[in-house]
Amino acid sequence: MENSLPAIPAKRYFTIGEVGDLCGVKPHVLRYWEQEFTQLRPMKRRGNRRYYQHHEVLMIRRIRDLLYDQGFTISGARNKMQELMQTERDKRRNGEVMLEGVDVIEVDGETLEDFANSAAFDVTPEHPEQSAQLRRELLEIRDLLSLDDHFHPLDEAIIPG
Repeated sequence: MENSLPAIPAKRYFTIGEVGDLCGVKPHVLRYWEQEFTQLRPMKRRGNRRYYQHHEVLMIRRIRDLLYDQGFTISGARNKMQELMQTERDKRRNGEVMLEGVDVIEVDGETLEDFANSAAFDVTPEHPEQSAQLRRELLEIRDLLSLDDHFHPLDEAIIPG
């Protein structure tokens, strides 16, 4: 059933109506699911308007799949979601990166080790301008990733500077 749902647009925030359309559920169902699934916490702004982020839309689609397609009860779906969240946290703690839906890009037939050992990736003190540029880019990426309140591996990374 999830294949018949529309693609999620590249936006930062979605209204409850947009999420309902993207996930095939009514807004009152989304409000109810917020009470039942503690992981689902949309941001609330003026007038208690809800704004969902991309990861929350994916979570709602997962909840919908568990309830409507796989036949879980609310309690069973809640337990399954907690189990999935714990598995994801464990993988992040162990340094595993979840790349579901990401294509691997090959750069002129070079391996990652070849690229890391190349002069283009040299960030030693002999190349301070490259080190400073890399540091700025990593900090920008970290800031983009930390827009939500979830843990990201870069939060604990030690960036030379």
